[in-house]
Amino acid sequence: MLHGCGQPARPSPWTWQHGGVTPATHSTLFTPEPGGSQYAPVPPDADAVLEGLDPEQRAVATALHGPVCVLAGAGTGKTRAITHRIAYGVRAGILRADSVLAVTFTNRAAGEMRGRLRQLGVSGVQARTFHSAALRQLQYFWPKAVGGQLPRLVERKVSLVADAAARCRIRLDRNELRDVTGEIEWSKVTQTVPGDYAAAAIKSGREVPRDPAEISQVYATYEELKRDRGVIDFEDVLLLTVAVLQDRYDIAEQVRAQYQHFVVDEYQDVSPLQQRLLELWLGERDSLCVVGDASQTIYSFTGATPDHLLDFRIRHPQATLVKLVRDYRSTPQVVHLANSVLAQAHGRAAEHRLELVSQREAGPEPSYTEYGDEPSEAEGTARRIRKLLDSGLPASEIAVLFRTNGQSELYEQALADAGIPYQLRGAERFFERTEVQQARHALRGAARFGANDALLDDAVDVPSQVRAVLSTKGWTGQPPAGSGAVRDRWESLAALVRLAEDFARARPQATLADLVAELDERAAAQHAPTVEGVTLASLHAAKGLEWDAVFLVGLTEGMLPIAYAKTDEQVEEERRLLYVGITRARAHLALSWALARSPGGRASRRPSRFLNGLRTGSATAAAPRASSVAAGAERGPARPRKPRGPVLCRVCGRTLSTAGEMKLMRCEDCPSDMDEGVYDRLHAWRAHEAAELGQPAFCVFTDKTLIAIAEQVPESEAELSRIPGVGARKLSRFGADVLAICAGEERPVGLGEADDSD
Repeated sequence: MLHGCGQPARPSPWTWQHGGVTPATHSTLFTPEPGGSQYAPVPPDADAVLEGLDPEQRAVATALHGPVCVLAGAGTGKTRAITHRIAYGVRAGILRADSVLAVTFTNRAAGEMRGRLRQLGVSGVQARTFHSAALRQLQYFWPKAVGGQLPRLVERKVSLVADAAARCRIRLDRNELRDVTGEIEWSKVTQTVPGDYAAAAIKSGREVPRDPAEISQVYATYEELKRDRGVIDFEDVLLLTVAVLQDRYDIAEQVRAQYQHFVVDEYQDVSPLQQRLLELWLGERDSLCVVGDASQTIYSFTGATPDHLLDFRIRHPQATLVKLVRDYRSTPQVVHLANSVLAQAHGRAAEHRLELVSQREAGPEPSYTEYGDEPSEAEGTARRIRKLLDSGLPASEIAVLFRTNGQSELYEQALADAGIPYQLRGAERFFERTEVQQARHALRGAARFGANDALLDDAVDVPSQVRAVLSTKGWTGQPPAGSGAVRDRWESLAALVRLAEDFARARPQATLADLVAELDERAAAQHAPTVEGVTLASLHAAKGLEWDAVFLVGLTEGMLPIAYAKTDEQVEEERRLLYVGITRARAHLALSWALARSPGGRASRRPSRFLNGLRTGSATAAAPRASSVAAGAERGPARPRKPRGPVLCRVCGRTLSTAGEMKLMRCEDCPSDMDEGVYDRLHAWRAHEAAELGQPAFCVFTDKTLIAIAEQVPESEAELSRIPGVGARKLSRFGADVLAICAGEERPVGLGEADDSD
């Protein structure tokens, strides 16, 4: 407990020096840690909450008075430190749980914080995003402050912006529409009104998608349309809450009476509007703990700025400052590279960078690979991933990270061609899947009426109850040997079974109703169990996550830093983006780039300037050449089957650019000369092969590869091998069958059921 003088209690005999320190929590909240459960027994008292913390984490946990600033590097256990701080304060009787408001930036992070607090024996703390907390207050106080019901929150802002542009007689294509919407969002979080947009955009050095005067006009009309239709948008939630708290002193005092202690995670990402809201919540008090890392500021395009973090001790001269630099996530090799990237940084954030110190045993050195073209890079990455999978590393512990979402298609194709399951970060949410919703409904019914259900007669604990219930929804003890859709459904249900098993290990006395409540909590926070598959994600989407193996791809000038990063500040943010990508890796890290976009194209690209001086033998200045292997990098395998020169459409002759077009060897909108009979036979054969192998159909051949085969009807192995998606492994495995089908021969296909899942 904290003594009356404010000094921390004596350390527990089980401390970090005796091996009791635990590493930063796994990035996926509901997946068990290697070798153990994600759930730990609830500490018996306040002192036990401090057990296992390192000295700096303990300093955070026991600093419960006045302003506190925590500078926390990647993988240093910042969430652990602040949740233990809240739990220690509550369980020591110093903080009242319902008076604490912990604020972070995603529902996932807020849900993780609530989950950790429950594991530490604390409930009642409000852990929310800025928007969630503001919306809750706005809904409660709106009738009193304004009258009536709060206007409806608009679901799709883009459609409203499109209507505003049409009213202004301004034509916007799909990309411009998205970009103009982003400009409106930026304006609102920086508290810029339509009339001031042009000047503010120029001052901030923004790369505007249209004439600033036009954007200002669309912005003003957008606001008018919202008023006319009686709706508000996401940013209005913060703006209106700020307005209510500024104008109504009585309401502000009511909020401040409720919340007396504040914790803000990812403080480097706050916008001016969020900072203003925080100040209104605080009033004249200073019971505030902020946590952040200026080197992980990668969202300035949304209005985020690290200035509030870096200026914290100027605003609060008496603030307690704690630095977390012990990296429990990554090996010394990964940490060294991360530190080296930041060592070349410039600007204010770089002046406050943290030098991380790995707490893990040594691992493999990061690899650097140069490829001739982007398809070769994707295929080479898939081959390396296959080796990791063959060595026993789970697919869910591998990620491929890229700068833009548009880069994902090549890697989707390459992984599918290699028979490697993958999942796109930001795709359909786990708890929104039909089978998961049905499973939760069935579990809720079993929890209520299970005593009268013969299905549960032989179920002796929560996991067996869950297995019994989900067996009626498609779960079996072994994965199905079926199509992609069948396997995906089974994986979703299996993830729920694994979660129930882990939950029961930590809480042996828990009931099925307790598990249902836990699932409801997680669904609200959109915290999904891991479904087995390699993760494909942009560097921005990867923030806050981690994997055993990370492949950073497409690291060329013009992509990282991105071509439109013109100012020094914009380039430095791109460098920080690479730093974030590097620090996602626990042990295996591979960095790669391609010299040309398409096979046979001009090798005019250069590796990212951020890699200069990091690879063995590379200079710190920009590399002068691109046609030879970059210093310190290995050459990726060549692709001799690809033709020289750009890939041209075999119908119209235009140069092809996308992976899908290259696979078809024609433009998407050029007419197809596909042999329908060959395609139907290939489709049925593929379904049979997939069932025999127990893999999704796309792991045999993707739909586009089947179409390309049916269009070209190859007569020899040489012709078949020239079709993208038919690599040496697949040629050896499936070539004879495919050529036989193309020649008109019948091939056994079991029941002959075609698969339409992909």
